[in-house]
Amino acid sequence: MAKQKIARVVTLHIQAGEAGPANVGKDLGPLGINLMEFCRQYNAQTQDRRGFVIPAVITVYEDRSFEVVTKQPTTASLIRRVAGLDGGSPRPGHQNGGWITRAQLREVAQAKLPDLNTTDLDQAEKIVAGTARSMGLSVRD
Repeated sequence: MAKQKIARVVTLHIQAGEAGPANVGKDLGPLGINLMEFCRQYNAQTQDRRGFVIPAVITVYEDRSFEVVTKQPTTASLIRRVAGLDGGSPRPGHQNGGWITRAQLREVAQAKLPDLNTTDLDQAEKIVAGTARSMGLSVRD
């Protein structure tokens, strides 16, 4: 098979297992791909991770065919799940949105390690801690 020319690469952050033409149409409709086929593929790949926001990288080719690659859940959704929170602080830096422990940070860092730009778990933990602070969470030892 000849190598197809890539027309566009799009990254979307969608709730796992909940992709529908209504919530992806404005982003993917102009590319001319089959929205129902995309939703079917995405939902099949993410049905076991419901409750998380899963980034999807969609490679669209000139003939309007496409490939869908899903990543690990976003760091923020993993932190919310581990810390048992609905969300972060409404005013990060001014109001505390909750607490997260070092052990919880390490757990999130281990889950997120394949998608981060490091292979060192300590550095990954620092990256996750930065996300937690930007959400208004305090880190406890």
